[in-house]
Amino acid sequence: MLVPPLNLIGWFFYARNFYLYQMKIISTIIVAIIIFSSCKYSNKELNQQLVLADSVAINFFKGDGTMDTVVQVRMVKDKRIMTELSSFITEHMANEKNNCGYDGSLHFFKNNMVMQDIYFRMNNNDDGCNQFTYLFNRQKHAGKLSAAAKKLLQQLKE
Repeated sequence: MLVPPLNLIGWFFYARNFYLYQMKIISTIIVAIIIFSSCKYSNKELNQQLVLADSVAINFFKGDGTMDTVVQVRMVKDKRIMTELSSFITEHMANEKNNCGYDGSLHFFKNNMVMQDIYFRMNNNDDGCNQFTYLFNRQKHAGKLSAAAKKLLQQLKE
């Protein structure tokens, strides 16, 4: 008479452990999905933020890759130019190359507050170093600085 109740108790513990095992797997999958979806970067999201800016301050550095000397500052309030700049920044995503240096910085403003800081390198012989770099959603990103973007930045510098 003791055998059937022990089997029921054993089955109960087996079912309970199996249920806990399934819950661990499901919760691990849910956490992984949340982590991967929150880390996803959308250049569309950055572009939508940049087009809200009402002005852009462009600092041009010495041109040797160091950030120690600002040689020229240009303020842009023309919405067409700002939209073109933001589309160049988010157009081609790239893997950031370190130790390239910087030729300048872009500071997008809305209501006299900085929305986004973006650094650029355009005067490098290594085409892979011609890039925009910035922090977005607490992560460092890079975008390829195209020939058209370089031309626009050079026109704004003159």
